[in-house]
Amino acid sequence: MLSRRLLRIKVAKALYAHLQSNADNMIASEKSLNLSIDKAYDLYFQLLTLPEALVKYATERQEIAKQKKLPTFEDLNPNTKFVENEVIRVISVTDAINDHVAKKKLTWANHPELIRTIYNAWSETEYFKAYMMREKRTFEEDRALVDHLYTFLADFVALDDVLEEMSILWADDLPYILMMIQRTLSNMRISHKELRVAEKFKSEEDPTFVKTLFEKSLVNYNEYQQYIERYTSNWDMERIVFMDNLILGVAMAELINFPSIPVKVTMDEWIEISKYYSTPGSSNFINGVLDKIVTSLTDEGRIQKFGRGLI
Repeated sequence: MLSRRLLRIKVAKALYAHLQSNADNMIASEKSLNLSIDKAYDLYFQLLTLPEALVKYATERQEIAKQKKLPTFEDLNPNTKFVENEVIRVISVTDAINDHVAKKKLTWANHPELIRTIYNAWSETEYFKAYMMREKRTFEEDRALVDHLYTFLADFVALDDVLEEMSILWADDLPYILMMIQRTLSNMRISHKELRVAEKFKSEEDPTFVKTLFEKSLVNYNEYQQYIERYTSNWDMERIVFMDNLILGVAMAELINFPSIPVKVTMDEWIEISKYYSTPGSSNFINGVLDKIVTSLTDEGRIQKFGRGLI
């Protein structure tokens, strides 16, 4: 399922786009937000089909080698451990993946150079070489190899670049979707005939969380900004970037409107998000201002937590 952090980032981006474009249609902006979430889920399936695309490429290379005029013994008797990887085979026959890919027309067919580049780089890693050198391999070793692929891709710039070309809505989604896939693989067992794909949301609370957080942040944006100004009066306002104020506003909306979410979780999440979406010093600034805001909102009775929110 898509992580709450990714959902928070999607809300912040949608709010930023709405405010910066001076849009006046909240419903249209909310539709764009939901589309970006749907696209993140599409990326999950797109990336699940990547190992199969790599197997296809490796198989084609082996077939070409066999057709040489003077093939070597290795050409005629290639190492097939990777192309016969059982986990990749299970992924390739999973109906839920194939149906989603067909419905959304997701494919790697238009990016053969990327597939070649990934395979050539990955096949040179020590992990891949060690896997190929084993006389036999277990299902767990097959799964570990696929897991290693997704770890390898986390820092593969060429993949990130191509994904942004395929959809601008995939910008920054890759790390979160890779973790989602690795969690999916961790639940895989040798007895499984198909891969059990993750649902888009962890629970029915998540769509409500997204909708409420976006709407409350937008509708109350000016009110929240006026409140924030109380605790930033000693700062040079020209040096407070727009994204800092936006993050503080969304954090306020979450603190006030979600009694089951602990204050510490809200603070930690938005401080962490600010490290990637604002200036280098923003996290310290947001941490300090949020501390004061939480104290004030609590004294006013506007932050009321129950159940899990009390932790």
